[in-house]
Amino acid sequence: MATVLLDTTVVIDLLRGREAVAARLRDLRRRGDSPSVCAITVEETFRGLRPAERQRAEAIFEGLWIVPLAASEGRRAGEWRQAYASRGRTLAQADCLIAAAAVTAGGRMATGNSKDFPMPEVTVEHWPAGE
Repeated sequence: MATVLLDTTVVIDLLRGREAVAARLRDLRRRGDSPSVCAITVEETFRGLRPAERQRAEAIFEGLWIVPLAASEGRRAGEWRQAYASRGRTLAQADCLIAAAAVTAGGRMATGNSKDFPMPEVTVEHWPAGE
């Protein structure tokens, strides 16, 4: 059984009732994998909620493990941002924290924005956004 951290793109697709993502999530659970998120994804989702989506968002997050963010995740995210910046690539703080949470959870994540997660420590599953 593995933990798979869901990025905000995946949660939004679930929230909006996109069947392809719901099917992938069901398949993930059938395989015995455990979906999770971190506080960054919760914040990003609630920041963009439409008024009618609040109850559904609450229900989605109640069914997921919330991977904690602590100093170790902050340190890892900062190190990634520094390393990539030294090579001329700017990574978003939120994406680095989400990726650090994925490493804490086992190193696997699902996202519609694979390009935002170039860290070799993270195994990225591309779940196309908006399908």
